[in-house]
Amino acid sequence: MLNLRTVSNRRRGTRCGFVAGKHIGKAVVRNRAKRRVREAVRLVFSCIAPGWDVVFTIRSPLVATTDFGQIQTTVEQLLRRSGIWHDRASAQ
Repeated sequence: MLNLRTVSNRRRGTRCGFVAGKHIGKAVVRNRAKRRVREAVRLVFSCIAPGWDVVFTIRSPLVATTDFGQIQTTVEQLLRRSGIWHDRASAQ
């Protein structure tokens, strides 16, 4: 459903990008899928370690219609597996 690529950068902040190819569907479907993933990332952005470039690639048209809770879970799992997730409690 989603793919994640991460590269460390020499900046203090983290940048996120979102990609949906034409195989996902027409522009309306691609944009809806990107908006949903972007919102899921926005909700957990404070848990992403600073200094990373992150690109989410949407691999399935189902992202545009699937339950939002499932998208949030997938985003969190990808970030944890990539090793750039940090808990808010430990950051404070």
